[in-house]
Amino acid sequence: MTYGRLETQLRQRREAGGKSLVPYITGGYPGWQDAIRACAANGADAIEIGLPFSDPVMDGPIIQQASQKALQAGATPISILQEVRSLDVGIPLAVMCYYNTVFHAGHERFAFALADSGVSGAIIPDLPLEESGPWCEAADAAGIETVMLAAPTAPDDRLPRVVARARGFVYSVGLLGVTGERAALELTATDLARRLKAITEVPVLVGVGVSNAQQAAQAVQVADGVIQGASVMRRLIESGADAVGEYIAEVRRAITL
Repeated sequence: MTYGRLETQLRQRREAGGKSLVPYITGGYPGWQDAIRACAANGADAIEIGLPFSDPVMDGPIIQQASQKALQAGATPISILQEVRSLDVGIPLAVMCYYNTVFHAGHERFAFALADSGVSGAIIPDLPLEESGPWCEAADAAGIETVMLAAPTAPDDRLPRVVARARGFVYSVGLLGVTGERAALELTATDLARRLKAITEVPVLVGVGVSNAQQAAQAVQVADGVIQGASVMRRLIESGADAVGEYIAEVRRAITL
């Protein structure tokens, strides 16, 4: 079977005995392109770019703040994708967006716009598996890998259907609730990753609630990698792109087993 660029990258990291690190950066936030370059230069395997949305159901305070600032600065999905073309960071990029953005543009149009911008994957957290068919068909046709999310509350009979549709990686949601930094990694994070790893060869990455390098190291004892959003964006907001690069380097060291 041939895999897309994103899944190929993560599988290669795993085959080499390593763990994958996927930081999240809010597109359109001041300095976001420099932050992406800093992530790529300091050990990120891929980068998730958030398309800001005015009613984000999954985002906690830090990412909401970043999205609001990006929107106030005039960022739109079109403007962000236009700027993605010039990134040239040498690792796969995926967008995280809400279904309203996809629906408004039209499935085929949005999928081909992503591909045309050099994006490899898409994460649409509010698009349920049962309703994902039309988008997934358009994405497959455009060569866009649709990352599927698995929730800690998912019953065992649902998970095989989630992983069968997943491309790129399976997003193992670490806890119930919105994104944000937590004092400790929830037990649900490793429990769900373990359940997923038992039924799929697709890379399994834990996201939501992985708040620092130590928690990332804990998560990858089970999972193939981690996604880090709020902890990355807080550093960009407070200290700029160089601080993001330093943090990604710290996490990379921590998850190098």
